[in-house]
Parts: sequence; C-alpha cells; structure tokens
Amino acid sequence: MATFNYTGTSHSVFILLGIPGLEEQHLWISLPFFISYLVALFGNIILILVIITERSLHEPMYLFLCMLAAADLILSTTTVPKALAVFWFRAGAISLDGCVTQIFFIHATFIAESGILLAMAFDRYVAICDPLHYSTVLGHVVIVRIGLAVVLRSFCVILPDVFLVKRLPFCHSNVLPHTYCEHMAVARFACADIRVNVWYGLSVLLSTVVLDALLILVSYGLILHAVFHLPSRGARQKALGTCGSHLGVISMFYLPGIFTIITQRFGHHVPLHTHILLANVCMLAPPMLNPIIYGIKTRQIRERVLSTLSSQWKLC
Repeated sequence: MATFNYTGTSHSVFILLGIPGLEEQHLWISLPFFISYLVALFGNIILILVIITERSLHEPMYLFLCMLAAADLILSTTTVPKALAVFWFRAGAISLDGCVTQIFFIHATFIAESGILLAMAFDRYVAICDPLHYSTVLGHVVIVRIGLAVVLRSFCVILPDVFLVKRLPFCHSNVLPHTYCEHMAVARFACADIRVNVWYGLSVLLSTVVLDALLILVSYGLILHAVFHLPSRGARQKALGTCGSHLGVISMFYLPGIFTIITQRFGHHVPLHTHILLANVCMLAPPMLNPIIYGIKTRQIRERVLSTLSSQWKLC
C-alpha cells in the first residue's frame, strides 16, 4: 500500500482515519451511523414532501421547518457517507479540494441551521406575543427574504474559510484522525502560521452561532414572560405546547455543540476518540431527531403522515 506521509511538498491528498484508537470496532460503530443516516434521510424527505404537498401546512412555522429539514439533509449527506466509506472499506483518501468542499458545506449548513432556528424562535415570539399581527409580520415575502438572508449569511461568512485553508502549505503528516474534514482539524496540519484561521474561525462562531443562541434565549425569555401573564391555565398550556417541539430541536442542536467545545477546551485528558465521537454526535443527532420530534409533537404533520401511510397500506 502506497504511503502518503512524506515531507517537502504540500499534500494534495489527505487520509481520514475514522475514530482513532477504535479501528477494530469500526464495523460496529458504523451501525448507529448508518441507522441514523437512514432515519435522517427518510424522515426529512417525508417532512419536506408533507409540508410541500399539504396546503394547510403552508404557514411560517412549517415553512421554516421545511428549510431546517433541507439543511439537515445537506449536513448529514455531507458527512455520513464518507464516514461509512472509511468504516466499511477503509476508503479514507480525500483530495484537498474535496476536503475544502466538505469544510464549506459542513460549516455553512451548520450556520444556516442556527439561523433557521433563530427564525423559528422569532416566529413563536410573534405568534404568542403579537398574534393579531402574525400574518402581517410573517407574510410569504418576509419568509422568502429570511430564507435568502440565512443562505447568504452562511455563504458569505464561510467562503473565506475556503481560501484560508487553500492558501496553507501542508508538508507534515496528511493523516487526519477524524471522520470528516473540519476547518481547524485540517489547519493544524499546516506547516505555516494559522493564527488568521484561528481568529477568523472564532469570530465567525461568535458572530453567528453564539449570537443566534443569545437572541433565541432573549426571545424565549419574552415568550415565557408573555405566557405566564395569560389569564387562563388552558391558554398557557396551549402556548407552551406550541413551543415544546422547537425547544427540543434547539436543545439537540446547541447542547452537543456546547459540550463538544467545553471538552475540547478543558478536557485535555479526554481521549481523542471521545472528542471525535462527540463531534459526530453534533452532525448526526439533529438531522435524525428533528423529524421525529416534530412528527410526534405536531398534530398536523403526524396526522398527515399517518393518513398517507394508511392509504398506501390499503393500496398494497
């Protein structure tokens, strides 16, 4: 087998190891990856089809959910198939251009999901705190503009990452102990100053995902303040019920990421394979669980899916 570990020139090919230290268990580790990907694939496709085909679901909350499902499909498809190729066939070779492409789509989609969750929090805020102006504030034109803003923000802030990685010379080891290419994981293998990469990556994180999370906290603080001032208990329960599924999705998106950042910053004695597994949870859990959470918690979606399945069962 040809080796790619050479020095004196910039590498054009990298080797993804998968989960370092657990190579003998790759086949077993691949099972939850594969099952999670299938659930994410079929769950999000069904969610998108149901929302598109059911006119009664053409409301802001469901249209934002459709955007989130599309982002989940991109995020999971960008990472999991290559990880499975590493686990099953040891096909870890990936070109520098392929690695940069993966970096772009992973980070851009992650930031887009954060923006969509912020838009969904704003939707709940208007629905509960200013219901009389809901249809005016969140018309279809506004939703289209929000969707375009989310996409453009993600594209504009992540595109420099492509050039920041492409400019680096890679003359050390080209073996990446990971299942996918991640900006800083790749930059650390460069034989050049990467302070620009570090500070730009931190500024992007603070100005997008962290800012979105803070704004979501503010919006839900205002929502809870409004809910607990409603006159009837039934109205309070109904209002909280409409936010339950969104809060679950927010938790699954932000909490694994926060935990991963904490372990990377302070968990110096945590094994490398634990860091890699936590990073993969951030990529796998939201796309898999989002359609399940909304399918169970949202009556309109649940009824539509069940009626479609029952009609297909009768035809069979």
